[in-house]
Amino acid sequence: MSALAGAPTIRAMAELLSAVEIDPKGPVQASVVWLHGLGADGHDFAAIVPELALPDELGARFVLPHAPSIPVTLNGGMVMPAWYDISEVDLQRRHDEAGVRRSAAQVAALLQREHERGVPWNRIVLAGFSQGGAVALFQGLRHPERLAGVIALSTYMVVAESLDDEASDANRDVPILQAHGSLDPMVPIERGEAARDELQRRNYPVEFHSYPIPHSVNLEEIQTVADFLMRVLT
Repeated sequence: MSALAGAPTIRAMAELLSAVEIDPKGPVQASVVWLHGLGADGHDFAAIVPELALPDELGARFVLPHAPSIPVTLNGGMVMPAWYDISEVDLQRRHDEAGVRRSAAQVAALLQREHERGVPWNRIVLAGFSQGGAVALFQGLRHPERLAGVIALSTYMVVAESLDDEASDANRDVPILQAHGSLDPMVPIERGEAARDELQRRNYPVEFHSYPIPHSVNLEEIQTVADFLMRVLT
């Protein structure tokens, strides 16, 4: 199926999310769609983009979408930006599959738009932090067109039980970068390691790094992300 043929289907499923966009100084030649964590918004990682210090000639546009605001059960039903509902602290239990799939469709629509704006599929990276990283892994492994890479920071896998049936052949060997803080009290590193093990069991080429930090990123991790982007987009 061609990308253009798939576009109406994607848009029938999802409205296009609003997003912070950071364009390169020169022509756009690549795109990084980066999903924030629970309760944040697209501005959350905007300050990190210049810290990556990517060369101008890479031509990377960053698209940082805002998740819709929904009631989050774990937080007493408070309405906040979230990619899906979380009902329990135990991240090993079944997740809000309907919410995950709704957000994944919205992310797919953003990826489609980047392609329609002239960026080849194999020069688009899907990234995310925490809850956003879970959606990035979910959609990246199921996306029908080959992506340049997937970045999953301080996160875990959701709806893993359907991956064997839904995995995209195009992304069976997509490069995956995982990074996690060993002192993370919100998403324990064991959840990240479990995701890594699930990916390795299915023979995905996953690169895993840990840092002595809480639920956050540090300069060393930012450099790791920059190195990964240079490898997959060059």
